[in-house]
Amino acid sequence: MSYLRSVSSGDQASPEDTGAPDLAGLLRSSSRGDEGAFAALYDATSARVHGLVLRVVRDPAQAEEVLQETYLEIWRTASRFDPARGSALSWLMTIGHRKAVDRVRSAEASGRRDTTYHRANHGVDHDSTAEAVTASLEAERVHAALGGLTQVQRQALELAYFGGYTHTEVATMLELPVGTAKTRIRDGLIRIRDAMGVGQ
Repeated sequence: MSYLRSVSSGDQASPEDTGAPDLAGLLRSSSRGDEGAFAALYDATSARVHGLVLRVVRDPAQAEEVLQETYLEIWRTASRFDPARGSALSWLMTIGHRKAVDRVRSAEASGRRDTTYHRANHGVDHDSTAEAVTASLEAERVHAALGGLTQVQRQALELAYFGGYTHTEVATMLELPVGTAKTRIRDGLIRIRDAMGVGQ
C-alpha cells in the first residue's frame, strides 16, 4: 500500500514524494496527543474531506458541522488507524463519509417524525394515504435489497449514488482499479434490480 510521504532533511525520496505530507505519520503523532501534527493533518486533508461531506449532505452549513464532527472523531480515534488495512487518506475519508451519511439519515428521520405528527393532527385524504403507504413499501424494498449486497458493493454504490462520486473517484477512494470499481457498482445495481423485481 502506498502512502503520501513527507521528506525530512536526511531522507532519500523519489521526486513525487518530495513535499507530500506523511499522513500516516501525522496520524500516529496525533494519537499521542501532538496538536501540531493534528493541525498539519487537518490542513493537508480537510479540503478533500469537506468536498466529500458536502456532496453527501448538500448543504454548506451542515457540511461545516459534519467536518468538525469528523475531525473530532479523528482526533479521538487516531490510534485506531491501521496502515495494513488502507491508506491514511482513505481512513479519513471513510470517517467523513460515515458522518455525512449519518447526518442525512438523521435529517430524514426528523422529517419523517414531522410528517407523522402532521398526519396524526390533520386530515389526510385517501389518495395521500395511499401514496404514503406505497412510498413506505417501496423504501422497505430498497432497504431490503441494499441489505442483500456484499459490503464492497454497498460501499461502492453509496459513494457513487449517495456521495455523487464518479467511477474514477470511487476507485481512488476504495483503492481499486477503475474497472473493478465499475464492476462492483454494476453488480450491485443488478442485484438491487433483481431483488426488487424491476423489469420482471
